[in-house]
Amino acid sequence: MTEDTPGTPPQPGSQWYDQEAGPLVRPYAMTGGRTQSGPTGVHFDLIALVSLDEGAPGIDEDTSLGPEHRTLIELCRTETQSVAELAADADLPLGVVRVLLGDLLERSCVTVRRPVPPAQLPDERILREVIEGLRAL
Repeated sequence: MTEDTPGTPPQPGSQWYDQEAGPLVRPYAMTGGRTQSGPTGVHFDLIALVSLDEGAPGIDEDTSLGPEHRTLIELCRTETQSVAELAADADLPLGVVRVLLGDLLERSCVTVRRPVPPAQLPDERILREVIEGLRAL
């Protein structure tokens, strides 16, 4: 019998994650078993902005890029997005997106602008004084 009927044990490899999703692809299959993004272990903050590097040579002809890499490239082609937005739009786990972005960063396909650390942001007191000064004009 090719279909599972109630009361019969499922055949190996025929389990479904849910009825409409199809077989589950494990994240390590998409990243080749890697959990770190690149050899330097670059960490991508959730709000880091990723954009396509227009000067990247031959990204459309690169056959070593997987379908998930290409999905991220296409998403970055339309607009600059945060790492969290890329994960949501590509419907991929965040850890997988970080590893794939590390691959693309190594190949100079994308550029990443990291968020400004809180210590480098202006002090709230100074901003309030500027606002009060502008109101006084």
